[in-house]
Amino acid sequence: MSTDPWGRVDDDGTVYVRTAEGERAVGSWQAGEPEEALAYFHRKYDELAGQVQLLEQRVRGTDLAPAQAESGIAKLREAVADAHAVGDLAALTARLDGLTELVAQRREEVKAAREQARAEARAVKERIVGEAERIAEETTHWKSGGERLRQLVEEWKAADRIDRATEATLWKRLSAARTAFAKRRKAYFAGLDEQREGVRAEKERIVAEAEALAGSTDWGPTAAVYRELMQQWKNAGRASREAEDELWARFKAAQDQFFQARSAVFAERDASLAANAVVKEELLAEAEKILPVTDARTARAALRSILERWEAAGPVPRDQRDRLEGGLRRVDEAVRKAEDAEWKRSNPEARARAQSTVDQLRTSIEQLEKRLDKAQAAGRAKDVKEAEEALTARRSWLAEAERTLAEFS
Repeated sequence: MSTDPWGRVDDDGTVYVRTAEGERAVGSWQAGEPEEALAYFHRKYDELAGQVQLLEQRVRGTDLAPAQAESGIAKLREAVADAHAVGDLAALTARLDGLTELVAQRREEVKAAREQARAEARAVKERIVGEAERIAEETTHWKSGGERLRQLVEEWKAADRIDRATEATLWKRLSAARTAFAKRRKAYFAGLDEQREGVRAEKERIVAEAEALAGSTDWGPTAAVYRELMQQWKNAGRASREAEDELWARFKAAQDQFFQARSAVFAERDASLAANAVVKEELLAEAEKILPVTDARTARAALRSILERWEAAGPVPRDQRDRLEGGLRRVDEAVRKAEDAEWKRSNPEARARAQSTVDQLRTSIEQLEKRLDKAQAAGRAKDVKEAEEALTARRSWLAEAERTLAEFS
């Protein structure tokens, strides 16, 4: 009989494996020596140990699902329990026990990860629903709002699923938000159509008035009416594009007819007024010779004569009117300023006030000079300094006052 640490072969060829519970027959060997029998059953053990090792590697080294791992462990545990092999079967069982604990831990981790994923998915879907409800309630940018709602639906589909009840509740809210947005958008455009119809009617009225004025020759008042009609057009809002284009074409045609006719008349009139412009050019040159004004009375007399001839010359072309009128106005303003300055110089009340200021300052200076002499004689340095500073200020004021008085001489 041959023996081994983990098994033996009996005289009748029965092969036994030693376990904690005692010996267990695992096979029979009749074809050779007992050592060969044990070697054969050792190889069976090694094959079984290899399967355990492979499962350990899959569990520890891959993301094998816990259910698959548990199924593999159960099969190997059964294989070890009924193994026709010789070896440390208890060690294999212990290794399988270790794997069972590891898989149980892995199952808890997977469960926690799944719960975390569901919580995150729920947060994502609640965020999607919240944004959809805000769009449904607040937005007035219909195109971008509708596009964003479509994007939110795609984000919903891409997000992980959550528990069925919460999923159904949130989806119902999302669907309600989309429906509310569609209803509000439809109501807005229905109101917009009604508003545009009102705008079209208002612009029909404006166009009709513009067309009625197209042949007018009352140039000034009619031009003012056209400006008012243009402002009314801008304030009316927009009709539908088709109506807007058609009405604007009619309005512009009426306006162009009037202003082109006015321009033709004004051009003809301007041509007849060219001679008047030549006269006023000469009068302006004569007026500019008055400058600079040295004698206001003489300058006013000369300008009065020029103004009489200016009025007699008559109107000038519009494109020269502002320049000529502006030039004469600048000369008139210069003469007026000279007259104002002359009046100020000859104003007896202003001269009296200027003389009084000079007299008062001279008296004050005399008093300060006496105070300075006394302070110097007494050796009062502080009083000397104060008197000198006061004198400096008063003398500066006196010089200015004397210049003002001189202007009245």
